[in-house]
Amino acid sequence: MDRFKVTQVQCAKCETVQQVKKTCENCKTVFGEYYCDTCHLFDVDKKQYHCPPCGICRIGPKDDFFHCVKCNLCLATHLRGNHKDIHTSRIGAHVLTCGHLLHKTCYEMLFNKGAYRCPLCMQSAVDMTKYWEELDLEIAQTAMPSDYQNMVVKIMCNDCQLHSTTPFHVLGLKCTGCGSYNTAQDGGPISAQGEQ
Repeated sequence: MDRFKVTQVQCAKCETVQQVKKTCENCKTVFGEYYCDTCHLFDVDKKQYHCPPCGICRIGPKDDFFHCVKCNLCLATHLRGNHKDIHTSRIGAHVLTCGHLLHKTCYEMLFNKGAYRCPLCMQSAVDMTKYWEELDLEIAQTAMPSDYQNMVVKIMCNDCQLHSTTPFHVLGLKCTGCGSYNTAQDGGPISAQGEQ
């Protein structure tokens, strides 16, 4: 779903269909502690802010970041005037699969430390298919304690952006859409299957 094109929402509490806004016009239910009128993003308060040049909401607080026009991204304020702009640097750039650029040295440092995600959008920066297949096998061979065997958890996939529920496992939470384990728990409580 393209959040930017959303014009109406339906309140889950009173079922009133209305223009997109932070609070229900009928029952005054707050849809999210944070709401962005541009992105139509509802979320718990993580000190988010909308960056117009980036065109997205970022986790803040806003006072801790600035938008670098040359790099076209938000950076920590301690880097203001003290970072090598990606487009004017003499260091080579590496294009990630998501399309974001990293200095070649930053890219190498990222992977030498075992990180596989783009630091900007959190999508997998390389093809992880073989690793996900290995993780599938490892999970199949690793039994969960009986208290957790039928548990599911709400997740959001960083690769395909699907919000779904998936069986809980300590080794990883698999996206039911694309099969990636590059996921994050989506604020929902862990519950037994069939009790949702």
